[in-house]
Amino acid sequence: MTADARRALAGEKAHVLAEALPYIRDFSGKTVVIKYGGHAMESAELAEYFAQDVVLMRLVGMNPVVVHGGGPQITDLMRRLGKEPEFVDGQRVTDAETVDIARMALVGKVNRDVVVSLNQHGSYAVGLSGEDAGLIAVTPRDERLGFVGDVAAIDPSILHRLLNEEFIPVIATIGMDETGQAYNVNADAVAGAIAEALHAEKLVYLTDVAGVYANFPDEDSLVAQIDADGLDALVADGKASAGMIPKLVSCVRALRNGVTRAHILDGRVPHALLLEFFTREGIGTMVSGDAGPRVGETS
Repeated sequence: MTADARRALAGEKAHVLAEALPYIRDFSGKTVVIKYGGHAMESAELAEYFAQDVVLMRLVGMNPVVVHGGGPQITDLMRRLGKEPEFVDGQRVTDAETVDIARMALVGKVNRDVVVSLNQHGSYAVGLSGEDAGLIAVTPRDERLGFVGDVAAIDPSILHRLLNEEFIPVIATIGMDETGQAYNVNADAVAGAIAEALHAEKLVYLTDVAGVYANFPDEDSLVAQIDADGLDALVADGKASAGMIPKLVSCVRALRNGVTRAHILDGRVPHALLLEFFTREGIGTMVSGDAGPRVGETS
């Protein structure tokens, strides 16, 4: 590389840092709940980018909280143990043996992997299950599904303590009922409920699509900005994909209960979090409680 090329590259990097400055200032001290899953979790390269993004957010003064799923990992472990998954209306039937396998996969494997990945960049991440300190209380969803739960309440006490000590909580979505029975819980719903309980500035979903489409699967109908009423309309009109509906419903509820902004991003894009938060254009769909401006812009 020539000297001129090096200077040009250095200038470009300086420009990017300068552009990020107002966003860093605005978001310092703010809590961001990130639902991590899909291809972003399964790709080693993307997992490394994710870890870098989250730790950088912590280093510039933000308070990231990571909530992860692990459906493919549960399925893989079930089959390795000789148990074939069963589904009803697209939801996993979770008997007593399956809920134990889910705990092993989510708490014992996926959670540890995420924590280790983050801690390669500093000793910040702490792994939790929803069973820890009564974090996620649940009620049964449907007797046909067995030990699949809906969020009944979030006790954010342990999260406040960790965030005050500048740790990054990493949460596996196993909850428990009032008897202490463990339940598998939808990670999208947990992320939204935790964002509500923490009065988070942002709720982020990393997905395997570019964002929200006004007319799925037409890629030309990608929406850069929408409000909660708009998401409601997409779901009601049947224009949202089945896999996106839990995310959209959780976004709407969170936005109507104190969360300032929600973001639906393509987790397959390297450094998706940094691109959305610290650049003017962003990359995904930003959702507000009203039709306000994009992230970092003023009204």
